Amino acid sequence: MNAATINPDEAAHFGALAADWWDPHGSSAMLHRLNPVRLAYIRAQVDAHWHGDARERHPLKGRTALDVGCGAGLLAEPLARMGAAVTGVDAAPENIAAARAHAAGQGLDIAYHAGELAALPPATFDLVTSMEVVEHVADPAAFVAELTARLAPGGLMILSTPNRTALSKLLLVEAAERIGAVPRGTHDWDRFLKPEELTALLEAAGLEVIDRTGLSPSPARGFKLGGSEALNYLVVARWPG
Repeated sequence: MNAATINPDEAAHFGALAADWWDPHGSSAMLHRLNPVRLAYIRAQVDAHWHGDARERHPLKGRTALDVGCGAGLLAEPLARMGAAVTGVDAAPENIAAARAHAAGQGLDIAYHAGELAALPPATFDLVTSMEVVEHVADPAAFVAELTARLAPGGLMILSTPNRTALSKLLLVEAAERIGAVPRGTHDWDRFLKPEELTALLEAAGLEVIDRTGLSPSPARGFKLGGSEALNYLVVARWPG
């Protein structure tokens, strides 16, 4: 696979945010609020897929993980703490520099790469994740195909992305950018994918979708799993059989 999936404008936008990616009150505050919920879902799916014990501290020990569109490592670092040998790739070199610096400060050994996913050395991974990324790439079908090419036999892929609904346009784009919850220009609503559209891309790439759940705001916890998919959702896929 040699598809170019990076949108240069999107890479520049997120690269400009690299300096305060790890600030829970900075420009990536929304991701910090999303992350615990996404991690809980990933952990549950990992345990179910590999028949793990929910009490195990390192459920990914001995496995490899690839986080695509990793930013400054907000998901890659927890995956490493779960025991995985983690590779992170991002379109913005600024993000990768911030990710490497933060991982070093945490004593974590994570292989970070800037640029196209297709440019990574040949390898497949037991777990492939890509959170809030597919809506930013130049060619979603090519991007999903690239992700699939990196999924090892028996592996698990987990994606999250905003839904293209009237509610997401109102809350995730217009309201969120107006009040500063996300930086202006972060979202292009027309590029959001409906669940059935993302499912079709995954199936076209040869995968089987085995789970999907909504991700929605919660007054008590910030965000919660389940319920409405109108704003955001997560999808889990694997090789058939």
